Amino acid sequence: MRFVHTADWQLGMTRYFLNGEAQPRYSAARRDAVASIGPIAAESGAEFVVVAGDVFEHNQLSPRVVSQSLEAMRAIGVPVYLLPGNHDPLDASSVYTSALFLAECPDNVTVLDRAGVHEVRPGLEIVAAPWRSKAPTIDLVGDVLDGLSADGTTRVVVGHGGVDVFEPDRDKASLIRLAAVEAALDRGAVHYVALGDKHSRTEVGATGRVWYSGAPEVTNYDHIESDPGHVLVVDIDERDAKRAVHVEARKVGRWRFVSLRFTVDNSRDITDLGLNLDLMPDKDRTVVQLALTGSLTVTDKAELDACIDKHTRLFAALTSWDSQTDVVVLPADGEFDDLGIGGFAAAAVDELVATARDGGAQAEDARAALALLLRLVDRGAAA
Repeated sequence: MRFVHTADWQLGMTRYFLNGEAQPRYSAARRDAVASIGPIAAESGAEFVVVAGDVFEHNQLSPRVVSQSLEAMRAIGVPVYLLPGNHDPLDASSVYTSALFLAECPDNVTVLDRAGVHEVRPGLEIVAAPWRSKAPTIDLVGDVLDGLSADGTTRVVVGHGGVDVFEPDRDKASLIRLAAVEAALDRGAVHYVALGDKHSRTEVGATGRVWYSGAPEVTNYDHIESDPGHVLVVDIDERDAKRAVHVEARKVGRWRFVSLRFTVDNSRDITDLGLNLDLMPDKDRTVVQLALTGSLTVTDKAELDACIDKHTRLFAALTSWDSQTDVVVLPADGEFDDLGIGGFAAAAVDELVATARDGGAQAEDARAALALLLRLVDRGAAA
């Protein structure tokens, strides 16, 4: 028996840093990742798909997002089981109980809206642990495992949330207790545990039966989210009394959120930064976060600004990693001697240079003014 394990679609997600039309393209890519599960299910012979929580970004969605999302699920073609998670819990405002969702929900889509056992077919069950609020006070997965025994039924647990072995505060009541999960696996009461919440593909424990699938499309930078963009094809051998499990990852995501660190101390370093950005493929679906450190002259800082301005227009987004960025700008000796100006203007430039060097409250404004002056001089020379 095969099925597809996925999670954290978070349909309707927005990213404030995306440029202009990049946000609609990113939203479409998230729906495309969902629709791409259909061919994977068909090719692998999957009976069904489980979505282990956070199907939607939140419960307050536009009608367009809901309708387009349901259409993407319809395209999958096999039964799809949706688990409410912390982003879209089954509370009073739940998207799953809205009139629009109920009216347009495809026949192949089932919401796992009650805790416990759901029969897929004779001999095969899903054990669901849906969220009913954003702040559960118990281990929801552990709660549905209580009382399950090995009776020859193949069972797939679908849960959402953090596992205690990954959390610094292991006493938090809502954490999934790995010991309870592994005890249920060991006694043969359940055979695979499909988890959501962690957006990177992650194996939990050493049984090979507990996995986070990760989000099918990237949601955060690679220093936070190291392995997104997959769904898992899970094979459970029902002919084997122990229900041997094989898990295979399939890549579906197409976007990248990349964090880059560069030292920029001179014009050569800036040229190297530009070359590295030039060589990056698929700029229209790549988001870059830059951490820059170094010390530059005003002239070199103007060159750096021009390099960043150019690439900001090319990438889906190019932003500064502010907490990791520290570029000091200081005018070099003689840097403004050849501007061809005199009198009051030259005196004003000298005053700006002195202000930029003293590091006071107005230093940054003075550096910006000097950089603007250099750009204006360059444009005049070009004309």
